[in-house]
Amino acid sequence: MKLHKQIRHHAKMVFVPHKGNQYRPHLIRRYGILTVLLLIVGLQAGYNIASTGNVLGAQVSVTNNALLDTTNAQRIAQNLPALKLNVKLSEAAYQKANDMFKQQYWAHAAPDGTTPWAWFSKVGYNYSYAGENLAKNFTTADAATTAWMASPEHRANILDVHYTDVGFAVMSGKLKGENTLLIVALYGRPAGDVAVAGAQASGVTAAPATTRPISVITRIGMSLQSLTPAALGSVILLIVMAGVAFTAHLYRNKLPKAFNRSWRRHHGLIKAAGMMSLVVMLVALYGGGQI
Repeated sequence: MKLHKQIRHHAKMVFVPHKGNQYRPHLIRRYGILTVLLLIVGLQAGYNIASTGNVLGAQVSVTNNALLDTTNAQRIAQNLPALKLNVKLSEAAYQKANDMFKQQYWAHAAPDGTTPWAWFSKVGYNYSYAGENLAKNFTTADAATTAWMASPEHRANILDVHYTDVGFAVMSGKLKGENTLLIVALYGRPAGDVAVAGAQASGVTAAPATTRPISVITRIGMSLQSLTPAALGSVILLIVMAGVAFTAHLYRNKLPKAFNRSWRRHHGLIKAAGMMSLVVMLVALYGGGQI
């Protein structure tokens, strides 16, 4: 019982503004902030070493199977049949990604005029319907699929009822002098396959590959899906600190006179803003990617 009271007392001193800690919780004092920041750095470094073997290493978890899973999850949610991973389409996607690095372009059509559909022919996939989505610099399949689903053209390819097959390629390299991760998705329906009800004619669709802006809401969703466990833990810690700091700000009239007569009267609000700024920066760090 005594231990329980001690724990409760210390927790109150750390998290709750009250007369005993001069309405300045220990968590948001200098040593509290420094301790949390060191813990965040330690979490990031430890996770990076454990997952990549490098303190500064960034983990990329985009694979063909992961892209297939996230794509089919979207289709199933719309009561559409799941796509099958097709070896020929994956090879065609690989050749397209390799060609983009070779000719240094980011588009559906290559500088030499090669269209996406040429890659279908090169691997011997005769189609009645075909489509292509492109993405770059995403660290998770969930984030890439979220971005595609937020774009009407890309979403249409993912949810097109005509498609039965899909192939993916994920490739790293230098694109116009920058380290880049390219994702190519090719969708298809074999020629001669029984057409779905309501189908009018064969078609090809390529959602535009541009540096089009992604909405703030979508970017936040992508970021949250890309956060590593260490980054998510850090975000939670910072949000808790911001909450404690803002609560302390509500008690600013009860601060000691020395604080009330200086800028430190608003120390809680300033620290809350600082913690939330770090949250935004951390989330933004994992929100990269273009479609």
